[in-house]
Amino acid sequence: MTQEQWGQLRQNLLGTVGKNNFANWIEPIEFSDIADGVAVFNVPTSFLGNYVSQNFGDLILHQLHTAGEHVRRLKFQVAANDNPGSATRTRPAAAAARAAPAVSTVQDDMLPGAPLDERFTFDTFVVGKPNELAHAAARRVAEGGPVTFNPLFLYGGVGLGKTHLMHAIAHELQTRRPDLNVVYLSAEQFMYRFVQALRDRRMMDFKQLFRAVDVLMVDDVQFIAGKDSTQEEFFHTFNALVDGHKQIIISADRAPGEIKDLEDRIKSRLQCGLVVDLHPTDYELRLGILQSKVALFRAQYPDLVLSDGVLEFLAHRISTNVRVLEGALTRLFAFASLVGCEINLDMTQDCLADILRASERKITIEEIQRRVAEHFNIRLSDLVGPKRVRNFARPRQVAMYLCKQLTSRSLPEIGRRFGGRDHTTVMHGVKRIEELRVQDGQIAEDIEMLRRTLEA
Repeated sequence: MTQEQWGQLRQNLLGTVGKNNFANWIEPIEFSDIADGVAVFNVPTSFLGNYVSQNFGDLILHQLHTAGEHVRRLKFQVAANDNPGSATRTRPAAAAARAAPAVSTVQDDMLPGAPLDERFTFDTFVVGKPNELAHAAARRVAEGGPVTFNPLFLYGGVGLGKTHLMHAIAHELQTRRPDLNVVYLSAEQFMYRFVQALRDRRMMDFKQLFRAVDVLMVDDVQFIAGKDSTQEEFFHTFNALVDGHKQIIISADRAPGEIKDLEDRIKSRLQCGLVVDLHPTDYELRLGILQSKVALFRAQYPDLVLSDGVLEFLAHRISTNVRVLEGALTRLFAFASLVGCEINLDMTQDCLADILRASERKITIEEIQRRVAEHFNIRLSDLVGPKRVRNFARPRQVAMYLCKQLTSRSLPEIGRRFGGRDHTTVMHGVKRIEELRVQDGQIAEDIEMLRRTLEA
């Protein structure tokens, strides 16, 4: 087979495996020759050769057979100038990164089926007060300039936009700085790569692969908590990249200090950069997200009629999770297009009955008391009991404040649930916490975390 034929075969592979897979795994391969039914390819690292053999070997064989070549198996060998004894040896991972075309620097292919989502860009991210700081920080990092804060740590509850921002940064870096080697993956994928490298005894390839990147993006880092060996390698990778002035971007569902079973030294490293909280969405932001989605749906369903008040109704009733909110709107448009009806309030309530019931979950006083007692590590009997020492009085006031904010119970009823206290005591406690929220950052953080936990 000639090099020209191999070039045509590569084009066929590009159309089959996709741009990112091709750039990161097929592009670095060089065809050598075919002898005795064995097709020989040169690869920059043994790690890359093993991965291509396991994941794309059958596909390459099929393409060779289609081209009329009688090949029984494939052989991948490290190029001669990458041998350990060579005086001109270059770092394998860096060589592989240089071999890939600049437009495809983002790698998310060690596990199949996890490419960047084309929809998740900065243009489609709806900005509001709860997420404006996170959006601004992500924009700054996506410019690809000098590292200003490292790492950037984004955290927040489910469906608040962490993954959207991570994908948007990766897309923007592809456009602005195609020369950078950007690696985006989930914490689970990082752990999978690590375990695979251990199993195959290729830890040096693993280390070189990750230490050669310019921007490392790890989503849902809380999943490595409690996995000691993975945390150890993540710690060393983190330090190596920071020392090399490479950008690191991390996301999680809670702040670094709140991730249980995460090593203290990793928590400390994660807190040394910019830690940004994506707050739960407010009504205006939810309405803006719905309006943005409707604009997209209009192109697909131009004849559907959307009555006034439907978007406002959804923004009020579905308040905790943006994914559920967007899914509800998708269901409405799909149902209306199939049945051929107008999207009005009656149809919305019928079509989304299960989602609306789930969003009506009532928070009880008992649940608030239990959560507060757990949070402050005191007994429930002390929280509602007569003792007035500060260790019990302040959590009690926090619980009263949350009961006032998150339930529809009256002040006298709240007082009765706290050991038969008078409603004026509840009023005093609520007022005191409102004052402390402004003065004491720790109290404000405790209340926000408790509220998010209760509304989850």
